[in-house]
Amino acid sequence: MASISLTFPDGNSRDYEAGVTPAEVAASIASSLAKKAISATVNGEHHDLQWPIDTDAQIAINTMKDEAPALELIRHDFAHVMARAVQALWPDVKVTIGPVINNGWYYDFDRQEPFSSEDLGAIEKKMKEIINLRDPVRTEIWDRPRAVKFYEDNGEPYKVELIESIPGDEPLRMYWHGDWQDLCRGPHLQHTGQMPADAFKLMSVAGAYWRGDSDRQMLQRIYGVAFQNKEKLKEHLHFLEEAEKRDHRKLGREMNLFHMQEEAPGQVFWHANGWKVYTTLQDYMRRMQETDGYEEVNTPQVVDRKLWEASGHWDKYQENMFIVEVDEEHAREKAVNALKPMNCPCHVQVFNQGLKSYRDLPLRIAEFGSCNRYEPSGALHGIMRVRGFVQDDGHIFCTEDQIESETKKFIAFLAKVYDDLGFHNWTIKLSTRPEKRVGSDETWNFLEQSLGDACKAAGYDYDILEGEGAFYGPKLEFTLTDAIGRDWQCGTLQVDSNLPDRLEASYIGADGDKHQPVMLHRATLGSFERFIGILIEEHAGKLPFWLAPRQVVVASIISDADDYVYDTVAKLKAAGIRAEADIRNEKINYKVREHSVGKVPVILAVGKKEVEDGTVTLRRLGQKQTSVVAVDALVADLKDEACPPDLK
Repeated sequence: MASISLTFPDGNSRDYEAGVTPAEVAASIASSLAKKAISATVNGEHHDLQWPIDTDAQIAINTMKDEAPALELIRHDFAHVMARAVQALWPDVKVTIGPVINNGWYYDFDRQEPFSSEDLGAIEKKMKEIINLRDPVRTEIWDRPRAVKFYEDNGEPYKVELIESIPGDEPLRMYWHGDWQDLCRGPHLQHTGQMPADAFKLMSVAGAYWRGDSDRQMLQRIYGVAFQNKEKLKEHLHFLEEAEKRDHRKLGREMNLFHMQEEAPGQVFWHANGWKVYTTLQDYMRRMQETDGYEEVNTPQVVDRKLWEASGHWDKYQENMFIVEVDEEHAREKAVNALKPMNCPCHVQVFNQGLKSYRDLPLRIAEFGSCNRYEPSGALHGIMRVRGFVQDDGHIFCTEDQIESETKKFIAFLAKVYDDLGFHNWTIKLSTRPEKRVGSDETWNFLEQSLGDACKAAGYDYDILEGEGAFYGPKLEFTLTDAIGRDWQCGTLQVDSNLPDRLEASYIGADGDKHQPVMLHRATLGSFERFIGILIEEHAGKLPFWLAPRQVVVASIISDADDYVYDTVAKLKAAGIRAEADIRNEKINYKVREHSVGKVPVILAVGKKEVEDGTVTLRRLGQKQTSVVAVDALVADLKDEACPPDLK
């Protein structure tokens, strides 16, 4: 038998007979390791303990302490055990696929009756029974005809179709969890008892077309989550509860911010409260950009296809564009236009008007550009994922020598904005050259170095996203982490020499010749719609006072206080505070509850004593205690709170 050499993470090597399994390797090291082992990483690939190793390799034995491989195995096995449980309870159900996803897995089933919440409870119970059996997990390699016949004989047509769609003619790996079998590439645990029976939960059922094709069978998809232990499951369920409380769609209704309806899919109907948040944020961004040297422009919504063809978007992006055909002056051929999905080509048109000199650079152009992109209906999500949106878009036209300084300047600008809006935890990722690209390695080296040096000069580290840049240039991505640990990619800066070239942008250099500028695409918030959704969820609806659409409600306790209520509201409004009166014939506790649900930051109660003393009883959102304060002193304090951070 041939000998192979296996090298361990500590650098030591051992010789074994070819065909040795990771289980045997673990046992050769220590019996305790053999008991704890769950899988192995062999030459960077994840293998289960049954797979033979035939060549020299780097190897690491994984245990439940190794989070990434442990979670992959746990969740993969739970998918199989759930499918086994479903077929044990309802033998007529057909199985399809069950991949691992973020935090868990799903499995699609073909069943006539819909699964109910009671069914999920029964499935969970059966899964725990299977786990407690400690059934062995075993694998075999079958040729395709044998696998097809097996599934045909067992009435599993979806598995037959899957096999027939797999390219090539390599044999297939088949796994058994006890007496239940599935087609799978693995890896898996050694027995069902290794699965943490107290660290999983079935979450929901949804419809899903077979292979994502709306012309195919509608299946039922059961989602589950699983972790290494019950404590981490508990943390995750708490996170989901917190996320549900913060859901911008729910809060949008409670705060009367916006609504959406089927007659305008992916479009937002902003109510007065929501539009106040929108315009307040926009006014803040307008002042910030003007201070930072941007010239604000506005470009057309509907643009002839000729420009989109020249820019390259017609070929690359047409399926996401809304096409507008117009019979101009009853011509025989209709003019074909498109609603703009982005602002970049239009900004180049602004740059191209009039002769530009190197002395005009860098030229910073900004627009609150209204864009429209076709998103599949299934991808739409409140105001986070829409078809109509406004970007805080900007483009910087500069020379290559100015890329680093302009990037550093933008990072400082973005940092100030994020800090003002309450986001202090964010990261930068540098996306580098993809395999298919234009430009020389020398150019890419320079551009990537410029962006990296700009980050360091601005005082920030960055991670590398290898090969994730556009074909024409590298980019920076700025990712926020919100109050409950979710990441949101919002800001971007993209280096682009391609579009200025395609649209013939140029400037006169110091040498008197024409030169092509570099174009830096940059956005700070991204889209206003999405960012406002993030803000709502970050603050759980309790927006910073300066951004809150309804800042103060003055509520009467008795009708004799009505005039005093109106006088107090007038003083607040005169100080620039958004205030309103509530003199309804309702009890004060009812009014307080209602306005608290609406996330009004300050509620002032006024009764007989307050009128006599020239005071109000102050209650701040989220606080149970109240305080009695003089009206004039309170107005002065709230005036300062209502001032946007850039004006303080």
